[in-house]
Amino acid sequence: MPELYDRIGVGYRALRVPDPRIAAALDHALGDAASVANIGAGAGSYEPRNRRVVAIEPSLTMLRQRAADAAPALRASASALPLRDASVDAALAILTIHHWPDRARGLAEMRRVARRRVVLLTWDPAQSKAWITDYFPGIIESDLRIFPSMAELERALGPLRITPLSIPHDCSDGFLGAYWRRPHAYLRDDVRAAISTFALISQEETRAGLAQLRADLDAGAWQRRYAELSGLERLDLGYRLIVANK
Repeated sequence: MPELYDRIGVGYRALRVPDPRIAAALDHALGDAASVANIGAGAGSYEPRNRRVVAIEPSLTMLRQRAADAAPALRASASALPLRDASVDAALAILTIHHWPDRARGLAEMRRVARRRVVLLTWDPAQSKAWITDYFPGIIESDLRIFPSMAELERALGPLRITPLSIPHDCSDGFLGAYWRRPHAYLRDDVRAAISTFALISQEETRAGLAQLRADLDAGAWQRRYAELSGLERLDLGYRLIVANK
């Protein structure tokens, strides 16, 4: 879905700052892989500096935001990776698979180019505990259609190691669930612009959800409803770190 990120990807680097705790979890999942293909690489978040990396990204807007010293990048789709069979130790995809136009083919391509393992960071909306969907229920409806189930991933990749990835309350990477203890952030236009899901629901739902959230915050209703969140440092919102060894 490169056209989506050509439209919303401007300024991504400012609000989607890699969180070191998530980076550490991804580094551990990559294991002994010395070479990595980062599929749907975007601006280069979480690309390991201690491994050889080739980035694959279809959106020019995202490619132009890559740092000068980032890994070399190829403009291509996950559905047709410009890499030889078994040419890298690991194929990596971070919160991107739900945007692929042909998910089955993209997963098969990841398996084809990886010698040792496929590593995915994804969201399982069926396991979601994100309160933001109470205000924007269309998010769940949309994401149940576009995110793969764990069963689908297992059919495509073989046996999986699935690890819940709990999100810290001060997560620096502004994806959908990052602000679970900072509700006012969702009222900001720039924050929502860096979360692709908001581009997939209707403007009417967005306006209605924002109005209700603003009213609940002003009245203290949100604070009462979700009072238990104030004492939590991390929360399992349904994000999953997946490893498929070959």
